[in-house]
Amino acid sequence: MATTEGDAESGIGAIFRQSSHPLALFLLYFFRIAAIVVYVLSEWFTRNFVLTTVIVVVLLAMDFWNCQNVSGRTLVGLRFWNQVDEDGESYWVFESRDPSRPANPIDSKMFWIALYVFPALWIALLIVSLLKLGFSFIPIVILALVFNFTNVIGFTYADRDAKQKWANGIAGGSWGLGGIGGQLLTGAVKKSVGRVFGS
Repeated sequence: MATTEGDAESGIGAIFRQSSHPLALFLLYFFRIAAIVVYVLSEWFTRNFVLTTVIVVVLLAMDFWNCQNVSGRTLVGLRFWNQVDEDGESYWVFESRDPSRPANPIDSKMFWIALYVFPALWIALLIVSLLKLGFSFIPIVILALVFNFTNVIGFTYADRDAKQKWANGIAGGSWGLGGIGGQLLTGAVKKSVGRVFGS
């Protein structure tokens, strides 16, 4: 554990030096931290509620998109999305990297930490808003929680789906797909949105 400022900087620097995708890792944390910092410190810089709301919502949307489409894919090799087929049935599609190309341990650890820690911080901010009776800011926190928990649930299911596929031996050459199966395996898991999100 870092005890001085120099140790902390070398620790953060070491993480980025050991990362296979330092830019993706930086952006994952940048958007999340920036949204919280703007939300918490906005009253010190401006009393304009609309400006604060717009900036935080844009940062949250950028974080949601980045986490789902860039950071998740590059740092842990997972991606998910919801798709509707011709019959109108909604299902989740999970995409995972070939297990012969495992994720960098630092990238993976930092991704999962960010995925689970930041929703907890937003829950703490929701409690603070309720205690301070700052009801006007509660919709921003709820939106942050929706975005964050969507990524938590999606990546948790994508990770579970990938582990299940590899454990069952469906990946790679077992389908006779050769190089195609060894690249990215896309699995369509037909589950209704309600079943995935527990409602």
